[in-house]
Amino acid sequence: MIDLHDSFRDAWGLDPSVAFCNHGSFGACPTAVLAEQRRLQDLLEADPAHFFDRRLEGMLDAAREALAGFVGADPGGLVFVRNATTGVGAMLRALPLAAGDEILVTDHGYEACRLAAVRVAGEAGASVGSASIPSVVEGPGRVVEAVLEAVTPRTRVAVVDHITSPTALVFPVEALVAALADRGIEVIVDGAHGPGQVVVEAGRSGAAGYTGNCHKWMCAPKGAGFLWVRPDLRDRVVPPVTSHGEGYPRPGRSRLHDRFDWVGTEDPTPYLSVPAAIRHLGGLVEGGWPAILERNHRLAAAARERLAGLGLEPSGPEEMVGSMAALRLPGTVAPEGARDEARRLIARLYDEHRVQTAVTWRRGSGDLMIRFSAHLHTTLGDAERLATAIAAL
Repeated sequence: MIDLHDSFRDAWGLDPSVAFCNHGSFGACPTAVLAEQRRLQDLLEADPAHFFDRRLEGMLDAAREALAGFVGADPGGLVFVRNATTGVGAMLRALPLAAGDEILVTDHGYEACRLAAVRVAGEAGASVGSASIPSVVEGPGRVVEAVLEAVTPRTRVAVVDHITSPTALVFPVEALVAALADRGIEVIVDGAHGPGQVVVEAGRSGAAGYTGNCHKWMCAPKGAGFLWVRPDLRDRVVPPVTSHGEGYPRPGRSRLHDRFDWVGTEDPTPYLSVPAAIRHLGGLVEGGWPAILERNHRLAAAARERLAGLGLEPSGPEEMVGSMAALRLPGTVAPEGARDEARRLIARLYDEHRVQTAVTWRRGSGDLMIRFSAHLHTTLGDAERLATAIAAL
């Protein structure tokens, strides 16, 4: 078992003067994985025409195979996208909506995805409903109850998080998908924080689509995400950019791959570096990725206990904790001022204490949350620095 004081920070290029407790916001890429990306970029620039015309297709397939194995999905339904928000947007546009229909989200959801739902619903003459879930929940069952209570006869599509951004709760995705499917509702799973934090079985979820990031907990370069689509929907999902794949199908290829594998000239090296990230992180510790998930969960739980000792309230039971822990700060602020207050606290923690962490809020509430992220570069010492800083504030 890995000691929680052990640090693997040398594998990253993180500023040693900062207690970096905010891996969840943008991830952090190890130097060895960045070196592999640089190698791939050099290969591309040595002969761009040869790279894009002759090499990229096979390299994408190899990266897709590696990622599919990691996230429990079949490669035929898996495509690379820049981030999970892109994947949610593509799925929202693929599912039929008529005037008067409703898309259901939750108030623990990611704001960009809610805004995407608002836009898609508006274009169809539909609306967006929201399930209200408390900032602090007793267990997974309360989440399912709250979502089902918000369902109406007009609900056609639901967007649910695998792990929530503001409250760091692991939602019971399979139970939610099954319960909503019983009511004829398609589910899009926003798994932005899932892969690399908990075990992901995208292909077994039963959802219409599962989308996630590789640049967060998997530690791939920025701009690497994926979308898995259920077989019956693969011909209907299109990327934000229509390019040559739409008009020039490849023999033996699905429409999904044709459309997403080429969306114009861009840097594909974040995608191609995903296998290196999986291998490199898995090789840092004995026991590989299962040991990483177990260690990071223990650290998140220990940090949560330390912060709770200051009077902060955990957002849920430990069974709903992955590699992040969120705790509600005492008191409330005006909901309309929550964003500004959160930014002020983030700045004070950093400027006065050199602690980088997330301060989040649940939409529509005045609850502010401290969110601690645990990865191999984080230790109990970082959690202690965060606790000391919060006590000083």
